Amino acid sequence: MNAYVFPGQGAQFPGMAKDLYSSSEKAKSLLESANEILGFRITDIMFDGTAEELKETKVTQPAVFLHSVVLALISEDFKPDMVAGHSLGEFSALVANGVLSFEDGLKLVSKRALAMQKACEINPSTMAAILGLEEEKVEKICASIDEVVVAANYNCPGQLVISGSHKGIELACAAALEAGAKRALPLPVGGAFHSPLMEPAREELEKAIDATHFNPAKCPVYQNVTAKASSDIDEIKENLKIQLTAPVRWTQSVQAMVADGATHFTESGPGKVLQGLVKKIYREAEVSSI
Repeated sequence: MNAYVFPGQGAQFPGMAKDLYSSSEKAKSLLESANEILGFRITDIMFDGTAEELKETKVTQPAVFLHSVVLALISEDFKPDMVAGHSLGEFSALVANGVLSFEDGLKLVSKRALAMQKACEINPSTMAAILGLEEEKVEKICASIDEVVVAANYNCPGQLVISGSHKGIELACAAALEAGAKRALPLPVGGAFHSPLMEPAREELEKAIDATHFNPAKCPVYQNVTAKASSDIDEIKENLKIQLTAPVRWTQSVQAMVADGATHFTESGPGKVLQGLVKKIYREAEVSSI
């Protein structure tokens, strides 16, 4: 069975999707409509902007979403048996899966990015990657600290990202190293994504999701919050609403897809980060890009 996976924030690079725009009329049409929907020419930044310009909040998430979705929508071979996306990538997966229209997906991603930026300004915070320590130990360390700090991204065995206040992350990193972690790396991000500190953004996004039309899923989507297959529209919406304050269970999602028959994982989007994670979770998996 074929699983298609969609990357999240951080996969962007200067010149992204430029080749798609110049080689496919359908891609060009979708990207031009994105410029109109967003109210600015995001393609100018994607194609010719610097890495720093691509990091701007209103640009990063829509840019990764657009590259990922356009690849899937113009591919004649896109016939998924199941889909999943890492954080932001879940929105790409839902558009590719027919649950959200291209326009509605892009609008939600844009609102999500701006809401997350506001939440970061309300609660200054950060994230860190803990390498080479068991999940249970990292979870216990987070729970033992008298600050907001939680497990945020279960990326693959031995790689868990934590999220929280600056003080909480500092204390957790020190405790993780003391407990035997190979490394504890602060990440260059603007806030504590997938933690309780994103509550203001969650509330804002919830209203936008409630106002958006969702279609029946063409195939199951394995969502970050539950790491289980879902085709029920109400369930998909509820999981999407709490995604910003809940952890990304990527390891568990890939394990669930494999248990349900996935043998080939195709990444749709910029970069190859998810292919690397999939191989670390399940070595026998075949991986490729669109």
